[in-house]
Order: sequence, then structure tokens, then C-alpha cells
Amino acid sequence: MKQIGTSQAWRVKLARVGRSMGLVLAIAMADPVVQAQNVTFGPATFTKSVEVADSALNLNGAGIRYRFGFKVYAAGLYLQNKVTTPEAALSASGPKRIHLVMLRDVDGAELGKLFVRGIENNTPKGEDLSKIVPGTSRMGDAFAQVFAGGKKLGVGETLALDFVPGVGTSMSHNGKQVGETIKEPQFYVALMRLWLGQDPADRQLKEAMLGQTAPAPAKAAI
Repeated sequence: MKQIGTSQAWRVKLARVGRSMGLVLAIAMADPVVQAQNVTFGPATFTKSVEVADSALNLNGAGIRYRFGFKVYAAGLYLQNKVTTPEAALSASGPKRIHLVMLRDVDGAELGKLFVRGIENNTPKGEDLSKIVPGTSRMGDAFAQVFAGGKKLGVGETLALDFVPGVGTSMSHNGKQVGETIKEPQFYVALMRLWLGQDPADRQLKEAMLGQTAPAPAKAAI
């Protein structure tokens, strides 16, 4: 039998390794669960999946909200299936979650006012406001009551905005629900537009939540 030279033997080994790596890469590309990883921004960590109403949701994308050059909070969008466009996110079926983690101390009542203003700015003209205005008002009231007296959301504190079909929209502060459940499904669509609409809170955050850009981890809260 002809003996294989040292250099030729190494080429054979490298070829085998290359084929193995190619197989692993192909599997990872075909399986979104393999691709998904936890995303961290300073004190904020977004796990690759969460459970809402007994349904497994996958992290669609996450990023940082900046205001006047300062990091305010990190936000992640969780859906059952991966989407890359606002239209697909807004029309996605099943439960949904928008998860916020504060990266600096934030006045809770002021944040609530910004939410209400953002919903108003991103509601298309001619849309039936009767399904949106009541929910917007109730969410604003919840913020005002929970964070009365200038109470702040501290670094690392969380807000979860969940939607469950047939139930409605709920808001949780550090895992505890605040305010009443808003039953109108149209309200959650209006709420999502705050980040994914034509006039989003932060355009780079919008792209990140849609998975259009790779998240750049924050070194520390400002």
C-alpha cells in the first residue's frame, strides 16, 4: 500500500474537518433554535426563549433605546416565529411579549407619558380609535398610580408587556402585574407600533428588535 506523505495526510484531515464544520453550519442555519442565543446589555439579559400563557416564545431581536445620547433601557421582542418586517410582527398570531430592562434610573410616570405619546404618534390616520384610546388611557393611569410621587424605575428593573389572544394586554413590573388587563387586541398592535411604527422611539432599536441588525452589547449603563 502506498504511504501517504505528511503534507498530504494533513490535507486529508483538514478536508474532513471542513466537511464536518460545513455540516454543523448547515444544521445551525436550518434550525433557528440553534442560532438563537441569549443577548446581554450590561444588567439586561434577554434569554433566547420565554413562556407566555403556556406558549414558548423566541427572542426575535433586542437592542438599546437611546435618548439624547444616553442609554435608557434595553428592549426585546418575543414571538412564536421569527419575523424581519414591522408588518409581519404586527400581524403575528399567538402570544407576544415586549420586555424592557432599565439601563438607568427612569421616572416611571414620565416613561408612561412617553408611551402614550408614542402610541398617538404611530396610530395611522383614519384608524378606529375606539379600540385604542381606552387602553391607552388605562395604561397611562397604571403608570401614574404605580410610579406616583416621582418614583423611579431603577437600573435592572423590568417591564413586561404581554399579549395573549382572547385575554388581552397586561403589563408587569418586576414580574408583578400592574393595572388591569386591556382586552381590545387592537391596543397591543398600537403598543407595538411605539417601537416598530413609522415614527418609532428609536430607529436603531426598531431594526434590532426585528433582527435586522446584530445587537452590540452595552459595556455599562451611562
